[in-house]
Amino acid sequence: MRHANVEYQGLVRTATADPDGRLIGDDGATLDAAAVRWLPVSDGALFGVALNYRGLLEARLPEFQASPYEKPPEKPVLFIKTPNTRNAHQGAVVLPRGERLQPGPALGVVIGHRASRVSEQDALDHVRGYTVVNEFSLPEDSYYRPAIKAKCRDGFCALGPWWVDRDDIANPHDLALILTVNGIEKQRGSTADLIRPIPHLIAELSEFMTLNEGDVLITGTPPGRVDVREGDQVDITIEGIGTLSNTIVTDYGGEAK
Repeated sequence: MRHANVEYQGLVRTATADPDGRLIGDDGATLDAAAVRWLPVSDGALFGVALNYRGLLEARLPEFQASPYEKPPEKPVLFIKTPNTRNAHQGAVVLPRGERLQPGPALGVVIGHRASRVSEQDALDHVRGYTVVNEFSLPEDSYYRPAIKAKCRDGFCALGPWWVDRDDIANPHDLALILTVNGIEKQRGSTADLIRPIPHLIAELSEFMTLNEGDVLITGTPPGRVDVREGDQVDITIEGIGTLSNTIVTDYGGEAK
């Protein structure tokens, strides 16, 4: 089942999609989809993993084998998207003036139960479901220092519009991810190319920190990131989950939500 958080007629509601695609509120009433404001699917912490796709890591191996790195990362390269980055379906994303902006299609794993020092075997028992993430970033020159200015701008992590129940996704490690800009395909990947699968990531993170209900693990972005410009509509589609849409602006005239 697909679930969403929305604002409708001035109230924050939870909603689901019925088999006919209609949006059903938590009171059983049908909502007018054109009148809802989509909200992020979760308000938990946002944990990202860099270099978790084979093609992306392989392209940088010569760089990592040179000084000062001398070898590729042996553990997941982690980063955090701060609360101000949280954005939603149909939300505006601000292109900082004078900068380049790149979308990042990613599968998001929504934690459903507290996870502390869990094994890989038990890791998926702590998952509520899966969502679409667009992990926007300014281009990065280094993966060995925190990219705060590149990744933590307001509205730089869109989530949604849906999260899908864990058991409704037969294999989260075999899903197509497609990025389109103004309707033109610009990037395609598959979660089959993840270097570290979801249970491994949950076990690695929960070994040293507790993951709580509502936290989202951003599993990584495939190679081939592209620049976007003011006025572009950016869509991320993940097989079996849905399509997340955002518009690029240089002045949204208010606070990103």
